[in-house]
Amino acid sequence: MAYIFHQDHLPRLVSVVPGRERTFFVNKELTGIDDLLAGVMRYDQNVASPYHYHEVCEHFYFIMEGHGTVETPEGIERVGPGSMVFIPAETRHRLRSHPDEQLFYFEFQAPNRFKTHILDGTPDELRWERVDGSVWVQS
Repeated sequence: MAYIFHQDHLPRLVSVVPGRERTFFVNKELTGIDDLLAGVMRYDQNVASPYHYHEVCEHFYFIMEGHGTVETPEGIERVGPGSMVFIPAETRHRLRSHPDEQLFYFEFQAPNRFKTHILDGTPDELRWERVDGSVWVQS
């Protein structure tokens, strides 16, 4: 069966640490599968994810609007609309929006059975509040 949606009816999450918002359109809650996690993310100006890595999870970002940087052990690279960033499992990384622009991107992670390790930040970096009032904690 096909699954058709409008973004206004999907779970919208706001990071407990200000400046990040995500909307899932594929996750176990919505589709009944945990083979992948996909959605869109929006970062306010000059906002970053914590420096982190995921066990047993490969993912990518496809930048749709705005500019920023991706930090890995190999260095810091600039990204912008049309940039695709592939992050192999266990790779340390951080995504940061430009100081003067919001960043909007598609994110895909697989499988959705992974553990995230924060290397620079706090456990709150993994806490997201649903707009409907519940809380989702990333594993």
